[in-house]
Amino acid sequence: MVKWLCVIALVLLTASCKKAFVPAGALSSNNKYLVIDGVINSGNDSTIFRLSRTKKFDTVISIAYETGAQVMVESDAGATFPLTEIKNGVYAAGALNLDNTHKYRLDIKTSNAEQFVSDYIAIKNSPPIDSVGFIGQADGVHIYVNAHDNSNTTRYYRWEFSEAWQFSSFYESYLLGDNTHHICYRSDTSGSVAISSTTKLSNDVVFEAPIVVIPGTSEKIETKYSIMVKQYALSSDAYNFWQKLQKNTNQLGSIFDAQPSTNQTNYHCLSNPSEMVVGYLSVGSVSTKRIYILSNQLPAYHTQYPYQCPLDSAYYYHQPFYFDPQVLGPNSGNTAIDAFYVAPLGPFGAPNFKSYARTTCVDCTIRGSLNPPYFWK
Repeated sequence: MVKWLCVIALVLLTASCKKAFVPAGALSSNNKYLVIDGVINSGNDSTIFRLSRTKKFDTVISIAYETGAQVMVESDAGATFPLTEIKNGVYAAGALNLDNTHKYRLDIKTSNAEQFVSDYIAIKNSPPIDSVGFIGQADGVHIYVNAHDNSNTTRYYRWEFSEAWQFSSFYESYLLGDNTHHICYRSDTSGSVAISSTTKLSNDVVFEAPIVVIPGTSEKIETKYSIMVKQYALSSDAYNFWQKLQKNTNQLGSIFDAQPSTNQTNYHCLSNPSEMVVGYLSVGSVSTKRIYILSNQLPAYHTQYPYQCPLDSAYYYHQPFYFDPQVLGPNSGNTAIDAFYVAPLGPFGAPNFKSYARTTCVDCTIRGSLNPPYFWK
């Protein structure tokens, strides 16, 4: 029971902000292909898969979750490990601690009786991450990873990351007391493909492989930022899949860029062999490392906020503490920041002016949480 509570907590923290993957070629198609996103974790960590369907591109950004499926990890020796749907389209199991001498596959039976299976895949464990570092440059903070494998057997690497940061509202209200919402926290996950190969090197060493660039204008780095990098070891076929996906998603933009291509997959639809499946299965343990970055470790960047925050003031009407509800009422979209006096004073010496701004500029909970992440130092 404790193990499953840990799995559920992990997924609620991470899967809720997992970004949708819409493959090139499906943007103008009405076909609803199954998208399988996840890795069979052979070690002590949870195994999590997200199932969804492709959809025709439109202006509504939403994920078509595949719910009610039966998902199972199977070994070539007949052992089975069921996954439980703990959130719409999210299927998880606790630590599997798989036998490295066997191969494993994923078996999926959807609610409409379709069956999908992967090839049996050998376990390929990730070596440890040596370090995660960063460099503050003119355009922003460049985050990178270092790793190596003394046995020279990994050669193909992939990384994902989850990030969290502390930020503040543009203004702080001095009138809300304990209800002041000035400092908040927010999190996100990687949305691009980060891979590297050392096949052209004599030693299996990854040096400063780029993970992400945080623009110098981003509020992510205005106070404190944290990133946890996950490292996966890939087979050569899996690397080719992610390399093509990287070209399709990271490098499109002009006729001179790589054009969309159909990605190979090691998943198959048994009930309809001609049906396309999106995804590629890998099996192995995952290495992780987290770092924190403080603003005083970086160049003096200038934050650009995602909204405009002009400051205005309101004058009381006829009696103390009464302000036009269209300006400072509960449905006005504004929040008072401070009260002050302008001669002549109002009745009973009450403040006769209040400064105010849009609530988005005063209340940080509109875009974040008052509670720091569980790992926050």
